[in-house]
Amino acid sequence: MGISAADPLSGTITQILRTVTQGGDMEKLWPCLLVLMNLPGAFLQIDLDRNAFVFPKESENSYVTLFPQLQKPMKAFTVCLQVYTDLTRPYSLFSYATKSQSNEILLFKERPGLFSVSVGGSDAFIKFPETFYTPQHFCVTWESITGLTELWVDGKPMVRASLRRGYTVGSGASIVLGQEQDSFGGGFDKNQSLVGDIEDVNMWDFVLLPRQIHTLYTTGALSPNVLNWRNLRYETRGEVFLKKELWS
Repeated sequence: MGISAADPLSGTITQILRTVTQGGDMEKLWPCLLVLMNLPGAFLQIDLDRNAFVFPKESENSYVTLFPQLQKPMKAFTVCLQVYTDLTRPYSLFSYATKSQSNEILLFKERPGLFSVSVGGSDAFIKFPETFYTPQHFCVTWESITGLTELWVDGKPMVRASLRRGYTVGSGASIVLGQEQDSFGGGFDKNQSLVGDIEDVNMWDFVLLPRQIHTLYTTGALSPNVLNWRNLRYETRGEVFLKKELWS
């Protein structure tokens, strides 16, 4: 689970794990895991299928940090996630910052029906049909060789845009959900924070094919190599809770 024995949380965690293992009472496993998932500052690596991070209120200090399986410069990427919110103001969905560029990759809702994608500090704005009171699935792709970026909403493609042709996305990133990073690992603004649920966050270091994005939306049956929701290492800060998803 990524928590060292010297960590101040280790005593609590040891007690919880002892409750699970002693006596073989596996019915206690899930509630104990829920406690672990919601401990502030705890590093966890776990299958989050059918679960969502819940951001219940506007905040400048509640967020989730994700730790990628792969750390290297990237000439292409695909990021997919699902979000459920009734916000109409701007908010951040996915913030990937390096020490030299706070908006190395930024997926951002500007307002209802307008999505912005940032790569290397440059922005592309893409219109899309807004749907309220239902979760929306977003996939964003980008490739350096052409500079083309695509937004897919609920498995359907929007009009392509052009962004940072020839650029290389840096490594050594701080990846944050729920806030936009204006500096590496910080610089948060509560007026850009997410209020709602986010789940199924996955990332690849290449562009998924259209049929693959459609498959991901309908079945979720793909294996990401940078961020994998089914094997995700993360840390929560502030008031963020991991709960069973509200929809199926």
